[in-house]
Amino acid sequence: MLRKTLVNGLRLSRQQRPLGPTTAVSGPVTYGDVCRSSTAIMGDNKQRTMEDLGGPSFLTSLYWLFVKGYFQTTQQMQIEHCKLYGPLWKSKYGPLVVVNVASADLIEQVLRQEGRHPVRTDMPHWRAYRELRNQAQGPLTEMGAKWQRIRSILNPRMLKPKHVSSYTDTINSVVTDFIDRVNMLKATRGDGEMVNDLTGELYKFAFEGICSVLFETRLGCMNDVIPEETEKFIFSVGEMFRLSPIIILFPKRTWPYLPSWKQFVDTWDHLFKVGEKLVNKKIEEIQQKVDLDQNVEGAYLTHLLLSDKMTVNEILGSITELLLAGVDTTSNTISWALYELAQQPAIQEKLYHEVVSVCPGNKVPTTDDINQMPYLKAIIRETLRLYPVVPGNARITVENEIVVGDHLFPKDTLFHLCHYAVSYDENIFPEPQRFQPQRWLRGMEEKSKQHPFASVPFGFGVRACLGRRVAELEMYLLLSRLIQHFEVKPDPAGTTVKPITRTLLCPAKPINLKVLSRGLQ
Repeated sequence: MLRKTLVNGLRLSRQQRPLGPTTAVSGPVTYGDVCRSSTAIMGDNKQRTMEDLGGPSFLTSLYWLFVKGYFQTTQQMQIEHCKLYGPLWKSKYGPLVVVNVASADLIEQVLRQEGRHPVRTDMPHWRAYRELRNQAQGPLTEMGAKWQRIRSILNPRMLKPKHVSSYTDTINSVVTDFIDRVNMLKATRGDGEMVNDLTGELYKFAFEGICSVLFETRLGCMNDVIPEETEKFIFSVGEMFRLSPIIILFPKRTWPYLPSWKQFVDTWDHLFKVGEKLVNKKIEEIQQKVDLDQNVEGAYLTHLLLSDKMTVNEILGSITELLLAGVDTTSNTISWALYELAQQPAIQEKLYHEVVSVCPGNKVPTTDDINQMPYLKAIIRETLRLYPVVPGNARITVENEIVVGDHLFPKDTLFHLCHYAVSYDENIFPEPQRFQPQRWLRGMEEKSKQHPFASVPFGFGVRACLGRRVAELEMYLLLSRLIQHFEVKPDPAGTTVKPITRTLLCPAKPINLKVLSRGLQ
């Protein structure tokens, strides 16, 4: 076994090689590196495996979730379990055995060995729905070479800066409407100052923004009265995320008998129904222009339909999943950013001066302007550290056995990467509970000490978040203009809002803030 491990280690590429807990990333791997690593691993000449890991049993996990009350605060449970079991432990959740990884070094080791076709999780409940309804898998659910093909088609218009910057006008149009909506809400429901349930309002903004990019159409989320079908569409996304962690606790064979499974299926049915309607609408628009011998112009959906690289069913499956990935990231992150800025007026004032120095008066920011706002970007980065949208990511080893720390893990091991716990590691982030955007500014001493895998809110490598660039653009444009137009202050009721996990990290209660106009309207 030792010889096999050494040979496998030597064969791994620089990107795939197993790293020791403090091994530098740069430089070629050598036989001596592997021997030293193996010596540390072997210790008493017995290779440690997953069986040697500590951690809670299935019953203990249930106790933590339902008796100690961590079902909605599983992100905090990462920290507590790390204290009990160390940075590497296993947990049992129903049919799942999960290896938890809660240090930046160990997370790096897992991700550096993820192979050509990394798998987050097999997402059996999402995949089961698609099989039930004969819907195509998308970038979140497909695996292997089929996943790689989908990503190669979807990536350019989502990740290349020149394409992403072309969405600026579309997003800014939605931002303008959101500012108008904030003013309406203040005047009609907030005594001229308050905006209640800010997260809910930002959710509508994010929904309108991502649909404007993906489907090239507006759904009316910024209207005074939101269309009923759009309201149901928005509700269905939230409901799907609420039901997902419940269903996955049960064996697959029991799903048809669960009331939550029927709700889950109904929710997905509605998402695909609306998605299909929007795709067909775009096909009709394109066909009309072709019939009239007119130029066909458009952005994301138009490009996919004209490229002829994917079937309509594949486009529908992929674009529906992209929609799901693009809403909570923007809405929750901006909610938390405004919540923190309201508590920290000095930081808010510094951001305001940066924004108006680049975009004085009513000037609408462009991507070039955003690139001159490092403090704005630092605020978003620090918000994502404190409140990572995905508090724990996952990887399944599908290609090789791998070494993590001093343990050898076989193929098909499910790793849970505890990003939330690592984001609060005081050895990497001094005073981790404090909101300190300056951590992320170039030249700061703190930044030079940070581990590159201590905060990876959009993932890493080829399986990193496909919508990252669009989400960042939305957040930068929205936050810069909100601070340009408004000053935010805490809820006079003094309400403290904590995060909970509902698949994604979100506020446990509505965020209500005083929003004072700066006189630009």
